[in-house]
Amino acid sequence: MVMVFLFIPIGILVDMAEKIDNFKEKEVPFAELVEYYFNFTLYFSNMLFPIFLFLSVIWFTSKMANNTEVIAMLSSGISFGRFLRPYLFAASFIACFAFIGGMFVVPKSNEGFNAFNYKYINKTKARETTDLFKQINSNEIIYVSNYNPVRKRANNFSIERFENNKLVSKLTANTLRWIQRDSVFRLSTVVERTFDGDTELLKSSTRKDTLFNFAIEELAPVTYKAETLNLFELNTFIQKERDSGSKLINAHLLIRHKRWSLPLSAFILTIIAVAMSSFKRRGGMGVNLAIGITLGFLYIFFDKIFSVMVLKANFDPMIAAWLPLFLFGFLAFYLLNYAKR
Repeated sequence: MVMVFLFIPIGILVDMAEKIDNFKEKEVPFAELVEYYFNFTLYFSNMLFPIFLFLSVIWFTSKMANNTEVIAMLSSGISFGRFLRPYLFAASFIACFAFIGGMFVVPKSNEGFNAFNYKYINKTKARETTDLFKQINSNEIIYVSNYNPVRKRANNFSIERFENNKLVSKLTANTLRWIQRDSVFRLSTVVERTFDGDTELLKSSTRKDTLFNFAIEELAPVTYKAETLNLFELNTFIQKERDSGSKLINAHLLIRHKRWSLPLSAFILTIIAVAMSSFKRRGGMGVNLAIGITLGFLYIFFDKIFSVMVLKANFDPMIAAWLPLFLFGFLAFYLLNYAKR
C-alpha cells in the first residue's frame, strides 16, 4: 500500500499535466474528473501491483539484511524455506485480493476509465468502424464497409443467409440506419437476391424498413468491452465473439489469460525479491533497489512486447500472457537455489 500511495499520486500528476489542455478545451465537469481519477487509481494499481509488491519486498528484506537480521535468523538454525514462508503467506493474501479485485471490482473501474478516455481524449480509437464482418448466428453473416456509432448508420450493408453451407439469399443496401423512434432498421437502395437451385429471384426497392436479429451496436462494439466484464460475463462474451468471427478475439483472450496470470505473479516476484535481497551487498539497499527496478522494467517490457505481438501479429494469447511468468519463474528457481547456498 505504501508503494501505491507513493507512485499513484505521481502518475495522476503526470496524467493531468499531459491532458490538462483537453480538460480545459472540452470543459470536463469536475465530478467526472474526480470519478476518472478514482478509476485511474484502481486501473493502474491493478496493472502495476506486481511491481509495487516486488519493490516493497526488496526494500523490506534489504533493510533486514543490512541490519544483519537475516544472517542472525539463518545462523540460529532456521532454514531458508522457513524464512521464506511468511513472505509466501503474505503473497497468497495479496494474490487472492488481486484475483477478486481483477475479476469483479477493477472491470467496473476499467469501464469508467476507458469511457472517459474515449469521450474526451481518444474518440477515434474506441471502435473498429471499417470493413466489419460478423456472423450473427449459425446461418447469417453480415458486412458493412464503415459504421458511424454516433449516427447509428452503416454504409454498403449486406447480409447473407446459408442453409447446409449453401447460399440461399443475399440482401444488400447502400445504407443501414437504426430508427429509434420506430425501433426498425431502415435500408436504402435495397437489392434482394433469393436462390432456389439454379433459379435466382431478384427484387429491388428504394427503401425498406425491417428487423434483424442483431442490435446496431453489435456492428462495432467498443474495443475495450472485454476489460469491463467480470469473470462470468467475460467467458460468455468471448464465446459469443468467437462464434461471430470477431477479429478482436485474440485481444479478448489475452485479457482473460492475464486475469489469471497476474495474481500468480505475486508468488514469482516475491521469491525473486527475497532471494536477491536477503544478504548484504556492497552498496547497501540502493543496489538491491536498482536491480529490482531493472528486473521490474524487464518484466513490464516482456509483458508489453508479447501483448503487442498478439494484437499486431496474431501471436498466441495464452503464450503471450504466461511466457513472461514462466521466464521469471525460472529466474526465481535459480536465485532461490543460489540464496540457499
